[in-house]
Amino acid sequence: MAFLEETARGIRKDIVKMIGKASSGHPGGSLSAVEIVTLLYFEQMNVDEKNPQAQDRDRFVLSKGHAAPLLYATLAAKGFFPKEELENLRQLGSILQGHPDMNKVPGVDMSTGSLGQGISVATGMALGGKMDKKNYKVFALLGDGEIQEGIVWEAAMAASHYKLNNLIAFVDNNNLQIDGAVCDVMSPYPIDEKFAAFGWNVIVVKNGHDFDELRKAIETAKKSADKPTVIICTTVKGKGVSFMENNAGWHGKGPNAEQVKQALAELEA
Repeated sequence: MAFLEETARGIRKDIVKMIGKASSGHPGGSLSAVEIVTLLYFEQMNVDEKNPQAQDRDRFVLSKGHAAPLLYATLAAKGFFPKEELENLRQLGSILQGHPDMNKVPGVDMSTGSLGQGISVATGMALGGKMDKKNYKVFALLGDGEIQEGIVWEAAMAASHYKLNNLIAFVDNNNLQIDGAVCDVMSPYPIDEKFAAFGWNVIVVKNGHDFDELRKAIETAKKSADKPTVIICTTVKGKGVSFMENNAGWHGKGPNAEQVKQALAELEA
């Protein structure tokens, strides 16, 4: 557990530093899902940083593609590419653009950015795995604002219809999006009942920053016999940085030098 917690802390620090240096990016939704992605890459998923294209690897799709700094920091921590590359976030010519590019970044399984398309592609990946009789799992991370998109529910319907028990989706339920509270902008609640109505297994994680609770949910999801599973995680937007926590204003802007310094001091504490 100490290893996971320290890894998550390092990923948070890298997120803050890289977005600060770029003066651009999405810190709030990147910080809110750190524990989910850390647990997947450092414990739960079958991936090999030395062979990113292994046919039998598990797949991860960042459906909320604007949280690219989270994925980049995790991949670098895992060893898919040198950590020094993080300093080039959003720079002209860098492999690390504002949204993930599967043709440039080792370890990125799908280019994402247009909300809702990630879970749709993840559904196709899972269906392909079934058709090819492969044993890999497909994991997808969605934002709660993202599930306002109609295409998400078309994918949900297809995943249930084809009994894709090899598909596990997470909803990063921090209840904030760029324009404010999700429940005020266009409420998706009750999220659990909606996915259940579409034929999914539903697991609710009350604390999406608790590794034990997340682990239990993932291991339960892996045992599903004939349904896709969604794990709905209550999280804190901007988790770990006091002035970013539960603040929609930090959905999509970079901290200045003083704010970076304060954030890193808090994360070190």
